[in-house]
Amino acid sequence: MTKKNQHVVPHSNGWAVKGAGNSKATAVYPTQKQAINRAQEIARNQQSDTKVHGVDGKIRAGNSYGNDPCPPRDKK
Repeated sequence: MTKKNQHVVPHSNGWAVKGAGNSKATAVYPTQKQAINRAQEIARNQQSDTKVHGVDGKIRAGNSYGNDPCPPRDKK
């Protein structure tokens, strides 16, 4: 299985989870929160990233669940 970033994007029926480069949605949910939760599950399994888009289509948030080449430096 390839490691595709999971995008949460606006959809006519709510919010869709799409793998990077896919033309079809993996799943569609009525709320963005539900779509984000599913995208996070998929990203954890694939050790990839999530990209959350706003209503305007611009990326507004994201998270990495894989090997981060630039990990945070602070060690609390």
